[in-house]
Amino acid sequence: MTTRDENDRVNRGFVGIPTFLRAEMCLDLDRLDADIAVIGVPTDEGSPFMPGSRFAPRSLREHSLRFAPDQGIYDIETGRHYLVHEIGNRRIVDVGDCDVLPTNVERTFDNVTRDIRSILGRSAMPVVLGGDHSITYPVVRAFDGHGPLNVIHFDAHMDYSPIAQGLSYTNGHAFRHIRALSFVERMFQVGIRSMRTSEQTVRDSRNDGNQVITMSAFRKLGLDAFTELLPEDARCYVSIDVDALDMSLVPGCVSAEPNGFLHDEFRDTLAAVARRVDVVGFDFVEVNPQLDVGTGVTSYLGVQTIIGFLGQIFDQPRRVNRRAQLR
Repeated sequence: MTTRDENDRVNRGFVGIPTFLRAEMCLDLDRLDADIAVIGVPTDEGSPFMPGSRFAPRSLREHSLRFAPDQGIYDIETGRHYLVHEIGNRRIVDVGDCDVLPTNVERTFDNVTRDIRSILGRSAMPVVLGGDHSITYPVVRAFDGHGPLNVIHFDAHMDYSPIAQGLSYTNGHAFRHIRALSFVERMFQVGIRSMRTSEQTVRDSRNDGNQVITMSAFRKLGLDAFTELLPEDARCYVSIDVDALDMSLVPGCVSAEPNGFLHDEFRDTLAAVARRVDVVGFDFVEVNPQLDVGTGVTSYLGVQTIIGFLGQIFDQPRRVNRRAQLR
């Protein structure tokens, strides 16, 4: 009988079961033993214009297979390898997807909160693959009981719609719900620029104590001044809507807007965030594979963003020291 030598496999991007970065899968969260838990939330019932982002977690995982992370992720720009320990010691685990109940948003959200609580209870950092932006609310509310939390929200849109006309859980409502959570201390909404933004929504968010930073204001501030606005070493959850990036970069996005972040600009911003604050979890949402071009560039760019941000987070002294203390 011939057995496979797993160490001698070529493993091209079109081969294999698509777990994120070919990580091992753990579907029993009570047995989770990892530093990073990747979880999908494949729902787009919060998207009132066009569905399709429910297919993004699978697409992001598929495009992650194109990376060859045996020795960590090498960044030619910095000449460094990232996530060497996490990949080499199997500290990244894919825990599959939250169970989605079509047309029952509340129960789907309950499932999301339950699963994120389980991940946090196992001392792993959740990396959440959406789905539309409504999912960020049930993710963040799972952090209740883990201490004060700040939220950094990168988006072209406010997602701060008033609860009216029977609508409360669309992708336009998430951050109004999040701001109402008692343990959320401060919220930063960055990259806002859509002409569909209402003046009242901006006023409501600022009156609630949030820092609203438009794209033009961000560029006038500059990266260093923006970073200084963030509470140093504070626990932060980061939510990334793909439409924070310029619409020319993200054809697979329903609500893409012009004048967004360029790729290098956004990469450097996330790296600065990782240095400044203690990132305890993040999500990446609103990729719509059904709208994307054939090569899946939006999903591919999404994976690059996720991996790059992860690499920066786990390269920080706070993470390295934390890991050393656990040995």
